[in-house]
Amino acid sequence: MATFLFFPEAAFGPTNNCAGIGQALLRRGHRVVFVVEESFAGTLEARGFEERLVQLAPPPDQPQAPGQFWKDFVRETSPIFRRPTIEALAGFIKPTFEALCDGARYVDARLADVLAEVDPDVTVEDNVVSFPAILARGRPWVRIMSCNPLEIPDPDLPPVFSGYPTDDRTQWGEYRIEAERVLGPLHEEFDHACRDRGAPPLPRGEFIHTSSYLNLSLYPEELDYARSQPLPGPWQRLPANVRESETGYDVPADLGDPGLPLVYLSLGSLGSADLPLMRQLVDALGQLDCRVIVSKGPLHDQLELPPGMTGAEYLPQIAVLPQVDAVITHGGNNTVTECLYFGKPMIVLPLFWDQHDNAQRVHETGLGVRLSTYEAGARELGAALDAVLKDPARAGRLWDISERLSATPGTERAADLLEGVAS
Repeated sequence: MATFLFFPEAAFGPTNNCAGIGQALLRRGHRVVFVVEESFAGTLEARGFEERLVQLAPPPDQPQAPGQFWKDFVRETSPIFRRPTIEALAGFIKPTFEALCDGARYVDARLADVLAEVDPDVTVEDNVVSFPAILARGRPWVRIMSCNPLEIPDPDLPPVFSGYPTDDRTQWGEYRIEAERVLGPLHEEFDHACRDRGAPPLPRGEFIHTSSYLNLSLYPEELDYARSQPLPGPWQRLPANVRESETGYDVPADLGDPGLPLVYLSLGSLGSADLPLMRQLVDALGQLDCRVIVSKGPLHDQLELPPGMTGAEYLPQIAVLPQVDAVITHGGNNTVTECLYFGKPMIVLPLFWDQHDNAQRVHETGLGVRLSTYEAGARELGAALDAVLKDPARAGRLWDISERLSATPGTERAADLLEGVAS
């Protein structure tokens, strides 16, 4: 029996990714421990894992819901989401990296204590910034890249967070210059902090190290990019990393005419905090001939649904997806991968971070439609739904992808690879 320590970012996407792999390891008899931010206390324990609690910032005055810091952060910075992605570099990307780097520095001593106490054979992190204590320990560790693969730059691919197309380089240079101007000083500062705490230098322009033991990319090959340079270090792709659903879901019988398309609307646990946008989409969908299941998010009590719609604060997405005909999503990696796993066409409304890159990739590979998020009204959504629901060629491709992904579970593949590192 080996001991595996997982340290996901304090958000539901990375946490669910790691939990799916952890469940596979538990079934094989291993010890699995999760390092979680205190607002997540009990959520992993309820799934059968050990927990070690950490704080990524000074404790708040009042207890917080899981991931509350990032929900508040997104809500307060959401006006920048309406601007071009090059403007989001200073307005959202930099503040986000500042908060993440501050958290890495704040937690480092506590994380070193947890590593010494648990003494894992392998530490697994799913983050976008490095945590020096993991590297300074000098023991095997694994990086999971559960964001868009543009996180590792390539000169022949669009810059990360831009959402730019792969076949038009017109704006690439300007964006890269602005990214260096905005993020360069922060990168230099964080690089010094990592080295001061015993970690090696950061790669140029990147805020996280690549492991010399194993790195896992959670991106289906149907969406992936043709690189001009190989990924540094040992990398393995997980075809799909879909966790097990903890509960079932029954579509309400009174939702409307069962002959109408059933659409699932989810902007993720963070995007759904943008209440005006959620109201805009609900109003638009209410004008169309479809039934809708809505993941209402943290402000669920302020979002009213018209007839023909149902929803809740949180929904068991893995149980919902097999039953719907199309998905309207923010383009988070988890949802995109899960839609392909179940063969569901997507309408992607990106908001922030790598969602723009995922949206563009889904669009240019023909597996869905990208829309301008804040301009998506009844006409735009209606046309997009017609496009994805009435295209037999797209449906056939999605079916083939689903068959391939479901035949090779990523969670089991990851467990095999992690056992190899442990041994």
